[in-house]
Amino acid sequence: MANQSQKTVYKLVLTGGPCGGKTTGQSRLSTFFENLGWKVFRVPETATVLLSGGVKFVDLSPEEANKFQENLLKTMIQIENTFFELGRTCQRNCLIICDRGAMDASAFISKEKWEAMLSTNNWNCVELRDNRYNHIVHMVSAANGAEDFYSTEDHACRSEGVELARELDYNAAAAWVGHPYFDVIDNSTDFDKKMNRLIACICQRIGIDTGDRLNVNAKKRKFLVRCPLPADVEFPPFQDFDVEHNYLQSDFRKAQVRLRKRGQKGHWSYIHTVRKFHPNGQSVEVRTQLTHRDYLNMLPQRDDAHFTIFKKRRCFIYNNQYYQLDIYRQPTHPRCRGMVLLETYSAAYDQDALLATLPKFLTIEKEVTGDPAYSMYNLSLKEDWKTSKRYYAGSGANGQARYKGDKINGHERNQHPESKVNGHNKMIGCDDKTTGHSEHKMNGHAKINANKMNGHYKINGHHGSIANGISNGLHDNEMEHLKTNGIHVPSPKIKKVAIKT
Repeated sequence: MANQSQKTVYKLVLTGGPCGGKTTGQSRLSTFFENLGWKVFRVPETATVLLSGGVKFVDLSPEEANKFQENLLKTMIQIENTFFELGRTCQRNCLIICDRGAMDASAFISKEKWEAMLSTNNWNCVELRDNRYNHIVHMVSAANGAEDFYSTEDHACRSEGVELARELDYNAAAAWVGHPYFDVIDNSTDFDKKMNRLIACICQRIGIDTGDRLNVNAKKRKFLVRCPLPADVEFPPFQDFDVEHNYLQSDFRKAQVRLRKRGQKGHWSYIHTVRKFHPNGQSVEVRTQLTHRDYLNMLPQRDDAHFTIFKKRRCFIYNNQYYQLDIYRQPTHPRCRGMVLLETYSAAYDQDALLATLPKFLTIEKEVTGDPAYSMYNLSLKEDWKTSKRYYAGSGANGQARYKGDKINGHERNQHPESKVNGHNKMIGCDDKTTGHSEHKMNGHAKINANKMNGHYKINGHHGSIANGISNGLHDNEMEHLKTNGIHVPSPKIKKVAIKT
């Protein structure tokens, strides 16, 4: 994430259960990035430093243990700040690798004690989790998927059995659910390939082209989810966020520029993203973290051709895979009404194998990866897709972005994307009265069985789901902002909905 001088200081957290490969991963990352000319700092694991000094939890009373955890977190923050300051003043690109981070402390104490600790020290999860670090990578313990290689022999402070190691691994992952850039490196390959996947994952996030040095198979996959959503209790542990996207004025044929505001309980993080189109056929996104003041200064550059996109984003882990469920909220264009999209990163090539790994408690309509009709840029357009020349149609053979109205071989592109999406006259979604989809054909096929698709079942009869209240969740200032920008805002129908946080 580049600052104004174009120097990169990337704050990475390596977390995970026992015997997950964090120590080896740090070494491999250090060698790789130092070979690229980067300066690499390695922040030691604070718990190991303190526990190696003779501290044993079995000797501590409950009050002493709680105070120790609090002091451990304070010590960790101060040690990290020392390295962060070194990175800030360093003249080279800098990678700072933290062996665990601030949120890991929440995995070892009860929720009530964690909340009390946050309150006492005036901390909050958005600052400790989202704004403090650029990227979180969870290294899955060998106790989960590579049991033959699990060992405690080479670690003086490790004594966990396999079952406890699995539990700690799960808790460590759950502690970071909700960070905007969170990746899970599992044990689906051998250890050497696991290390390559770790390096490739970080290079991809930073925007470093690794060429043929690393085998990067994983890519973002996007799926359309049928409403209504199941009740909250059907989900694994999750974190919900309010998300706003605003596209900024730019030469949209060269780059798409947007702001993102994302937060919980009144605490926010801000990201500026530039999506650039390259001649090699790829698009690269450059993300920069902003302060609240920077965000407010850039917000007046909003592109009036686009609506503000409002979402409820639910983040969770299912079968060692990290998912984001985006639930579009009103007011926005009718094409987005009731739309729910599921995103993850996967290296699976076989479609059936991929669908079999998706969350069983959700009903997946189909994969929409790469489909321009589900691009957030297109979804936010105010203009009708039939007449808009801003409609993004993907990349052409020369790698340049293609838009409706571009001339191909002397002829104007006359695709009417909105007139036929999935075989319908308008976008498929679900509104307050929707219990399934209509009986139109999709992509030339007969209607989808409402009860089962690709092994996923529709779950009915649940109440209290976030799907019931997503369309009326705007604050008064958001409504006023939309009205002042010429967006018609219908009178909301207020419903009382129980939301699990």
